[in-house]
Amino acid sequence: MKIWGRIVDKNKIIKDKVVELNDQEDYQDSLKKCIYEICRDFDMERPYWLPSNVDEYNTRRKTIFTKDNFIDEFDFDKFVIEEIKEK
Repeated sequence: MKIWGRIVDKNKIIKDKVVELNDQEDYQDSLKKCIYEICRDFDMERPYWLPSNVDEYNTRRKTIFTKDNFIDEFDFDKFVIEEIKEK
C-alpha cells in the first residue's frame, strides 16, 4: 500500500510525503499506520474521519480533511490523503 499525504494552502502543496507499507496486514491497519506516519512527519494531529470522509475514501481512494476534522488550529486549508495504485 502506498499513501500520498499532502498539506495544501491556497491551492499550493506546502508539504507532501509518500508512505509505503509492504506488510500483509489488514487494509484498515495499514491505512492507519500510513496516516500516522505522515501526520508524525508533518508534526500534526491525526484527523477525525467524518462519514463524508469514509464515503469519499471508499469511493475514490482519496479524501480531504479540513478544519472540521481537527481539534487544533492549523495554518493550512486542507490535508489530503490518496492511495497510489500500483501498475
